[in-house]
Amino acid sequence: MASIIALLSSLLWGTADFLGGNLSKKFHSLAVTGASQAIGLIVGATMILVSGSYISPNLSWNGYFLPAIGAGIAGFAGLTAFYAGLATGRMGVVSPISSLSAIIPLTYAFIQGERPHVIQFFGMAVALIGAFCASGPEIIKGLPFKPLLLGVAAAIGFGTALTFMAQGSKTSSLMTMTSMRLITVSFCVLVALKVKSIGGFKKSNFLLLAVIGATDFLANFLLGVATTKGLVSIAMILGSLFPIVTALLAFKFLQERLHKVQYLGIFLAVTGVALISING
Repeated sequence: MASIIALLSSLLWGTADFLGGNLSKKFHSLAVTGASQAIGLIVGATMILVSGSYISPNLSWNGYFLPAIGAGIAGFAGLTAFYAGLATGRMGVVSPISSLSAIIPLTYAFIQGERPHVIQFFGMAVALIGAFCASGPEIIKGLPFKPLLLGVAAAIGFGTALTFMAQGSKTSSLMTMTSMRLITVSFCVLVALKVKSIGGFKKSNFLLLAVIGATDFLANFLLGVATTKGLVSIAMILGSLFPIVTALLAFKFLQERLHKVQYLGIFLAVTGVALISING
């Protein structure tokens, strides 16, 4: 069950990133981040009200609020860098590099004592390589400095946020992700007040922003749930397969041609998932 939830998270996350990256070509990436995160906050708050699962915050590391603050700060930085990187038009460089964010929570999980079976560990490595190779031709053509730098920044931000998200989810995934959005939106409001702009969005853009915000929130929420249903390391690897979804959507809707190494990446990812599932 944990593997299925994590894979669904990856599907939703890849979709949100594809839509958000494309919208960032028309509007500032920070504005897209702020608007979509605000919608995610509304989605989270609504889920809390409907489910009646509110938990009062505390200042204990074993609670959800402190990890949510860390996740909000790191996630904000990572998401902004990611959208900015995609807006450069080099999705094939930024997306696979950002997928390596899983290495950070993976390392933390191992430090905390998680020990997957040998076959699972091998599957995790294969799946991670597959996600990285999903847009390999861009790397073969060279690594332009700006997209590379933004991809690395996104990976560090995402990886740090994921680690905090897993910690907070031990108490409540829903409260962690909603509190995380509260922190992110607070940053965006301060920026909006400083520049005296909310991004210049038109009414026709709000439906797409709503889809991006809701999809991104649900992706994070499901990944948090997955970390509580099985090994954190496996959930993080399966949740990191979102670049494949982004690449396939670009192939379908932007007519970006898939090259042989991308097909290889998809094959490796599927193989990795199969290996993980043997003992899952």
